[in-house]
Amino acid sequence: MAAILCPPSSAFTGDSTVSLQTHLFFPLLRLCQTPTELKQVHAYAVKTGIFHALPVSSRILTVYCNPDMGSLEYARSVFDQIPQPNSFAWNSLIKRLVDDHQSHSAVLLFKQMLTASSAHPDNFNLPCVIKGCAKLGALFEGKQVHSLALKTGLGGHSFVQSSLVSFYSKCDDLEMAKEVFDRVCDKDLVTWNSLIDGYVRCDKIEVARMLFDEMPERDSFTWALMINGYSKCGEIETASEMFDRMPVKNVVAWNAMIHGYMKKGDIGSARRLFDSMPERNLVSWNSMITGFEKLGAFKEALEVYERLFGEGEVPNAVSLVSALSAVSGLALLERGREIYMYIKKNGFSLEGVLGICLIEMFSKCGEIESAFSIFRDIRRRKLGHWTAMIMGFGMHGMANRAIKLFMKMQEKGLRPHSIAFIGLLNGCSHAGMVNEGRHYFELMRSEYGIEPTVEHYGCLVDLLCRVGNLEAAKDVIDQMPMRPNMIIWMSLLSGCRKFVNIEIGELAAKSVIELDPGATGSYVLLSNIYASVGLWDNVSKLRESMRRNGARKEPGCSLVEHMGSIHEFVVGDISHPQRDEIYAKMNEMKERLTCAGYVPDTSQVLLYVEEKDKEVELEYHSERLAIAFCLINMESIAPMRIIKNLRVCNDCHNVTKLLSSIYNCEIIVRDNSRFHHFRNGSCSCMDHW
Repeated sequence: MAAILCPPSSAFTGDSTVSLQTHLFFPLLRLCQTPTELKQVHAYAVKTGIFHALPVSSRILTVYCNPDMGSLEYARSVFDQIPQPNSFAWNSLIKRLVDDHQSHSAVLLFKQMLTASSAHPDNFNLPCVIKGCAKLGALFEGKQVHSLALKTGLGGHSFVQSSLVSFYSKCDDLEMAKEVFDRVCDKDLVTWNSLIDGYVRCDKIEVARMLFDEMPERDSFTWALMINGYSKCGEIETASEMFDRMPVKNVVAWNAMIHGYMKKGDIGSARRLFDSMPERNLVSWNSMITGFEKLGAFKEALEVYERLFGEGEVPNAVSLVSALSAVSGLALLERGREIYMYIKKNGFSLEGVLGICLIEMFSKCGEIESAFSIFRDIRRRKLGHWTAMIMGFGMHGMANRAIKLFMKMQEKGLRPHSIAFIGLLNGCSHAGMVNEGRHYFELMRSEYGIEPTVEHYGCLVDLLCRVGNLEAAKDVIDQMPMRPNMIIWMSLLSGCRKFVNIEIGELAAKSVIELDPGATGSYVLLSNIYASVGLWDNVSKLRESMRRNGARKEPGCSLVEHMGSIHEFVVGDISHPQRDEIYAKMNEMKERLTCAGYVPDTSQVLLYVEEKDKEVELEYHSERLAIAFCLINMESIAPMRIIKNLRVCNDCHNVTKLLSSIYNCEIIVRDNSRFHHFRNGSCSCMDHW
C-alpha cells in the first residue's frame, strides 16, 4: 500500500488531477484491512485535498463506522470534519451509535439531521432510529418517529414496518405492534418473530403459539423464541416437546432449555443437556453458573465457573457476578480474592452490579475492611453500592459505621430504599442500640414512606430481644400487619433462652412448631430454658413431643477454605485425610478447655442417652473439628473463617469463646443466623443469636 500512496504526478494539474485522484481513491479505500491502513488512506485524501469531495469523505466515514476499523469517537470526529454530510454519512454514524449501545446519542443525532438541509429521513435511518428507541424503551420518541414515517410516506416500507413491530413489541405495546403487523402486506420472518417475541416477553404464550402455528415458515430463531417462552412460563414439558420437534437445534434453543430446567430446579436434566450440547457459547456457561447459584448449589456453580476457563471461554460480568454470589454463599475468601484479582487485571468496571457483588462478597466472607476499601475506590457510586456497604456494616454489628455511612448517603442526595434500613436495623440490633433502632424504624415510614416488611419487623424484634425487652418484642409481633415468620419467633425464643422467660418462650416455641413441626431449633432452645431452671420433666416431655412430631435434626456441617480447597466437616467426621492429627488436636483442646474451667452444657443434646454420651456428642460437633483443622494448618496470626449451615449451639458458642482466649486467635463463624467474631474469650454477638 505504501507504493500506491505516492505523491501525485506533476503532469496532472487542476480539476483533472483531483478527478483522477478521486477515481483512484475508491479502489484504494476498498483495499484497507486495518485501522492503520485506513488512517493512511484518510491522510492521503486530506493531503491531496480530495477529502472535501462529499463522496470521498462520506465513504471514509462509512469505513470508520465499521467497529473493526476504528473507535466510535474517531468516527464522530471524522463526521464533524464534513461540512455538509449527506444521508450516507448521517446514516452510517446513526447506525454505529445504535450498534454501540449509544441509542440516546443516535436519537439526538437523528434530530440534528432533521434540521440539516443536506439529508432527509429514508428507509435506512428510520429503522435504525426506531431500533434505538426500542433499546431505550422510549415509547414516546418512537411514536414520534412513527408519525414522521407516515408523514414522509415511508410508513408502508417493509423495513420501517418491521422495525415498528419490533419497537412496539419491545416496549410492551402489543396492541400497536399487532396493528402495524396487520398492515404489513409482505410479512417476512423478522416481522413474525418480532411480534411473537413481544407476546413471549409479556408472558402471553398462548397468543404467541397461535401466531407460531399460523406462520407460513419458521426459522431456528422462531423455535427458540417459543421454547424460551414455555421455559419462562414454567411449562418445561411443552418446551421439551418443541425442542424435540425443532428441525435444526441452535445454541439459543439449547440455552433456553437449560434455563427452563434450572428455573424448575431440575439440576440433573440441566446438567445432562449442557454436557450433551454440540457447541456452547458464553450464555450456555452463564445459564449453568447462574442456575446453580440461584438454587444454592454454590460448589457446583464454582466448578462450572472454573471449567469455563479450562475450555477456553472468557467470563463476562454476568459470569463474575454469579461466581461472586456463589463465593459469598460459601464464604470462600481465597476464591473470592482470586476472582477480584481477575476483575482488576481485566479492567472490569465496578460502577455497576459487579462492584456491589464484590462489596457483598467480602462482607459475607468476614472481610469488612476489604469491602469498605473497594467501596471507597469506586468513583461513581450508585445507590446499590451504598446499600451493600451499609448492609455489610450491619451484619458485622458495626452500627455506628452503618449510621455514619447512611447519613453520608443522605447528604449525597440519594434516597434510600428498604434494604438499607435492614442494614441499619441489623447493626443497631447487634450493638444493642435500642433508641437508634426505633428511630430508624420510624424514620423509614415518616421520612421516606417505606412500609416495613416482615424483615424490618424481624430486625426490631431481634433488637428488643437482645436487650431483654421481651414484652415489647411480643407487643411488636402482636401488632404486625403480616403474619410473623419463623425467624421472628426464633428471635423471640432466643431472647427467652438468654433472659429465662418460660411463659413467652413456650408461646414462641409453640408458634415455631405450628409453622414447622420438624424444626429442631425450637425444641433445643426451649429445652435450654427448662434445663436452666431445673424443669427436667418438661425437658422429657419436650423430647417426647419432638419424637412424636418426627423432628429430625439436620446434620451440622462446617466448611473451611485452605490453600484453594474446601474442607467440609460433619459431626464425628472421620473421612478427612488428616483425621488422626485432627482428633489428636481435639484431645489437646479438650484438656486445655477443662483446665480453663469448661463444663459441657448437655441440655443442648435432646437424645435418650447417658450424660457421658451427651458430652461426647457435643465434643465432636462440626465447628470444633473445623477449629482443630485450622489450628493444625493455619498461621496463628490469620483469622479462622468457618461457615456453618446451622445455628451454633450454646455449648459450641461457649467453647469457641474459650478457645479464642486459650489459643490467642480470632475465630470468625458465619452460621445461619449471623456473624460471630470470637476474640479474647468473647463474641461480637454478645451471646444473643
